[in-house]
Amino acid sequence: MDADTRAILGTIVGTGLVIAGLLTGVMYALVAGVNARIDDLRADMQADMGNLRADMQADMGNLRADMRDLRADIRDLRADIARLDARLDSLEVTVGKIDQRLSTIERAVLPPAGAGG
Repeated sequence: MDADTRAILGTIVGTGLVIAGLLTGVMYALVAGVNARIDDLRADMQADMGNLRADMQADMGNLRADMRDLRADIRDLRADIARLDARLDSLEVTVGKIDQRLSTIERAVLPPAGAGG
């Protein structure tokens, strides 16, 4: 091999090594940039999930409180219905007594149906 051939081969090999080194550096920088973006995305997602979890827990607490209030309202309605039922029973007894008194008055005041003629 003569000197010119060696010089050309050296230049080609050297240029190839420089290009390979540059490509390796560029690829490393790109991969590092992608990794940084993934880490940022992961941190953002974790923060968002934490906020979502806190919001859901607050909503669940509010829902539990609303359910307790609803149960208390239902208990109050049941008590009101029981009192109304008792009052209706009392009214039924009172109307029955009035009906008995009217029947007694009718027998005493009105003549029997067959005696009128």
